[in-house]
Amino acid sequence: MTPDLSQISDRELAALAKAGRQDAYREFLARYKAPTFRLIYRNIGDADEAMDLTQEAFVSGFAALDRYEADRPFKVWIARIALNKCRDWARRRKVRSFFSRALPLDSAHDVASDVPAPDAEVAGRAEMARVRAAMAELPVKLREVLVLRGLEELSQVEAADMLQVSEKTIETRLYRARARLKELLAVGAPE
Repeated sequence: MTPDLSQISDRELAALAKAGRQDAYREFLARYKAPTFRLIYRNIGDADEAMDLTQEAFVSGFAALDRYEADRPFKVWIARIALNKCRDWARRRKVRSFFSRALPLDSAHDVASDVPAPDAEVAGRAEMARVRAAMAELPVKLREVLVLRGLEELSQVEAADMLQVSEKTIETRLYRARARLKELLAVGAPE
C-alpha cells in the first residue's frame, strides 16, 4: 500500500519525486503553490505575472531537485527560487520599459499605459495601489524583507535563512524598509 503523501516529510517526498513519482510532484504543488504565489504576488504586484512566475519557480525547482538539501524545508528552498524569479522579472521589466520609452513618438500611442482610468479606482483600491507603488520604489533587498516579515509573516530566523543573511541584517533591513515606506507614503498622501 502506498503511503498518504500528505503525511510524509519534505525529505521523503523529495526522494519519491527523484525516483520519478509524479504524485510526489503534485503533493509539493499542493503544499507550496499558494504560499509561493503569495510571495511572488506581494513582490511584483501583478497577479497574472505572479502565476506565470510561480509556475516558472516550480519548473526550475523540480528540474534542480537533485540540488535540494533535504535537511532544509522545501518551502524555504522554493521561496528562494521564487525570489530569484522576481528579481529576473524586475530586470526584464526595466529593459522593456527602457525600450518602450525609446520608441519614436509616432508609435507611442501603441504602448499601453500603466495609469488606470480616473474613474476605475475606488478609495480602497486607490490606497492599495498607492501602497503597492510605494513598495515598488523600495530597493529589492528592503522590499523582500518587508514582504517576508510583514506580509508573509515569516519569523526573523526563517527570513534570514531564505535570504541567506544574518538575523541582524533582517532586523536592520526591516527597520529601514518600514521607515522608507513611511516616507514614501507621506510624500504621496492625499490632503
